[in-house]
Amino acid sequence: MKALRIHAGPGALRRLCERGGLHPADVGVVPAAAGGPKGLVLGPLDRFLFGDWLAASSQPVHLVGASIGAWRMATACLQQDAPGAFDRLEHEYLHQTYEVPPGARRPTAAHVSERFGQTLRGVFGGREAEVLSHPRWRLHIVTARGRHVLAREHRFATPLGYLGAFASNALHRQALGWWLERVVFSSGAGQGAGQGGGPAALPFDAGDLPTRQVALSAANLLPALQASCSIPFVLQAVHGIPGAPPGAYWDGGLTDYHLHLRYGKADSNAIDNIAENPYASSAAGHFDSKNAARLVLYPHFQSSVVPGWLDKHLRWRHRSTPALDPVIVLSPSAQWIAGLPLGKLPDRNDFMHYGTDTAARVRAWSAAIAASRRLADEFAEWLRRPDLDRVQPL
Repeated sequence: MKALRIHAGPGALRRLCERGGLHPADVGVVPAAAGGPKGLVLGPLDRFLFGDWLAASSQPVHLVGASIGAWRMATACLQQDAPGAFDRLEHEYLHQTYEVPPGARRPTAAHVSERFGQTLRGVFGGREAEVLSHPRWRLHIVTARGRHVLAREHRFATPLGYLGAFASNALHRQALGWWLERVVFSSGAGQGAGQGGGPAALPFDAGDLPTRQVALSAANLLPALQASCSIPFVLQAVHGIPGAPPGAYWDGGLTDYHLHLRYGKADSNAIDNIAENPYASSAAGHFDSKNAARLVLYPHFQSSVVPGWLDKHLRWRHRSTPALDPVIVLSPSAQWIAGLPLGKLPDRNDFMHYGTDTAARVRAWSAAIAASRRLADEFAEWLRRPDLDRVQPL
């Protein structure tokens, strides 16, 4: 039984056949999905990719993340002791605890936001310049900014707004853009990012939803990371992000749950399709055509790439599309997942399942993380001895 599954889009599969396998120089983009604790099982793959394998190449690589994926990709950009940084990410995520008010079933959104902000400051505080100045990694943090009734967080208007967003999205994904716009916070295009100049070009066509791009800076890195992880009603929206348009910012998974984006598919009208004008950057919406020639290597916790969080239960949107032509997805097999505690990946429901028994939850999640080292080992072995028969269509 193999723990790791490898799926590839048609273009990626052709490239693998032509090259006789996958090489570090082939990779131009690494996406990282939203999904909460599920992302913990990708830690060993992250360490291998960023600590060892990609170091053998020299090209810039775009790291695109939403929610926990944004946290993972920002961690990869820490240049001093990257393995230790991933250890810190795991430790902080494993041991998060929250106080539940008497008579309540869950902590308040204000309390969760406060604790989460403390954690981010503990990991990245004082190291913002280190993240932004990575000589090769181009960080893109995806957030969702509310529009119209969702422009400000409100006790009654926000639930009504998300009900409208759910209904509109069910009819047509592009209708989601009336309620939410994608705002991508991007580091600069070279060493010294965040010290001036515009952000790096987006590595995907942003014409599918209203999109803005904002330059990452030391002042907005932590607010952008918190916004990208701010699940509605679980955390509070983030307001007043320096350098960004005013409004309420929520979890980037709302617009881009699994980052099902048009990598390598430039639309001649992409810039015109972006809502209004680029904000604080003339590069917003510009498609990185040089990057389009490279592959997208996607460590994921499942093989399907779901467009938005509101599409989770819309099964017809879980299929592959031509947008994923250059994508290679690495994901755990169902048989491997069945051997984990409770026969599943860690998820947010575990907070309810284990309740106040934090030690039991930590043991279960730690066991899943330990088992996931096999995913990295199998990928490393496949790279050494490529078996293209193992690669399935995406």
